[in-house]
Amino acid sequence: MARAYVGLGANLGDREDTLARALELLDHEPGIEVVGISAFRETDPVGVEDQPRFLNGAAALETTLEPQALLGALLAVERALGRVRDGTRWGPRTIDLDLLLYDAREVDEPGLRVPHPRLHQRRFALEPLADLDPTLEIPGRGRVSDLLARLH
Repeated sequence: MARAYVGLGANLGDREDTLARALELLDHEPGIEVVGISAFRETDPVGVEDQPRFLNGAAALETTLEPQALLGALLAVERALGRVRDGTRWGPRTIDLDLLLYDAREVDEPGLRVPHPRLHQRRFALEPLADLDPTLEIPGRGRVSDLLARLH
């Protein structure tokens, strides 16, 4: 059984309901159990700034799925909740599920990099992880609480 952490985000529609529904769908996926949920927080968009604010959080999962299979489950939940990937990077979206961490593993495969490549620079992802476990280590980067302190 592996421990994975997933970033949650939404900035279109009923954001809180969509995040709650995503967690419910994930928890019903075979091989996935949601074991922790951070507080949700309003954040400013990154990249494309002319769009609605996001509601962000994170979830801790226990999973028997390997990283690529877990990513496939995350993408399936996004599609079920109306996510359309039209090629616009960092644009508005109904739901965004990012595989941030998978145990202490580093994965670099086509379509998947874990830890998430910009995780150590993103307060909107680090703060929810700190809610779940401030001592959590990001492989190659350090402890979540230390990374957050450097962003202040």
